[in-house]
Amino acid sequence: MPERRITLSVNGRPVDLALPPTVPLLYVLRNDLGLNGPKFGCGLGECGACAVLVDGRAVRACTIAIAAVEGCRIVTLEGLGTPDAPHPVQQAFVEAQAAQCGYCLSGMIIAVTGLLLAEPEADEARIRSALSRQLCRCGTHVEILDAARRARAAMAGAGEPL
Repeated sequence: MPERRITLSVNGRPVDLALPPTVPLLYVLRNDLGLNGPKFGCGLGECGACAVLVDGRAVRACTIAIAAVEGCRIVTLEGLGTPDAPHPVQQAFVEAQAAQCGYCLSGMIIAVTGLLLAEPEADEARIRSALSRQLCRCGTHVEILDAARRARAAMAGAGEPL
């Protein structure tokens, strides 16, 4: 497929690329922009390791072509916060010690952020539902749920925008 110019907003910066429009967003984020937050897991949109926010909604970057997100606002883990000023969801995951190997962590944080942006007062059932398609094999599920609850409380108190 021939290349075409595609403009994206990634982590608050405009990005202009000349690529085939069918290239998966994940490949662009990792290979062209050097972002390591979204991970390649299954490549089929099943595991959630590649999750990013597109206009505030958590999506699987491995299954979305860049042409489909042209003009959209894309936020990766790197765009949520910084080491000195983490996003409330990132901070909640640190406080809850919700990681072992960490491979799924970016996707988990993005999923929780997307949920809380859409439903700031999401109940336990909605949190579990939002995380149900995020795969983790390390067994930190209890800590991840704790982090999601902490993030909900922190964002509710701060009125946190993205």
